[in-house]
Amino acid sequence: MPPLADFGRRLLARLIDALIIAIPLALLEWGTSDRWVYETRSGESTGDVIGRAYSGSGLAWNLVGIVAYLAYDTIMVRRDGQTVGKKLMHLRVAMLNDGSVPSTSSALTRTAVLWLPALLCCPCLWQIILIITILTDKPYKQGLHDKAGKTVVVSTGR
Repeated sequence: MPPLADFGRRLLARLIDALIIAIPLALLEWGTSDRWVYETRSGESTGDVIGRAYSGSGLAWNLVGIVAYLAYDTIMVRRDGQTVGKKLMHLRVAMLNDGSVPSTSSALTRTAVLWLPALLCCPCLWQIILIITILTDKPYKQGLHDKAGKTVVVSTGR
């Protein structure tokens, strides 16, 4: 088994991966957001806005984001154990038992535990929990997502 990855490189890789998904999604949402708000105006001559109705696009974009993050991470980790961020930081995800590339089910489980809590309810709190588990876990430096997928993050030595 290659040496375990250090926390700083893991964090930087995760930030790179988050930006790879977040920036295009934000640009797409920004480009379409004004089309989904409908204003109700009063019948008076002032034309004051008395209410707004939203079409549910926020929920739709949340679902798109969930699918994008899950698909990106699962597909990349299943392919060769590396996302773009991990490649740039010379890291890879490996199965704990033998160092192999994670199976689809392990990659999906790992990814779901990594992203779903952050995307659905508590992004800051969930990231802090993951950081604490990585920093305090002995001997494998596993976050909760690694434990769920039975994986570790290792250095590729480049």
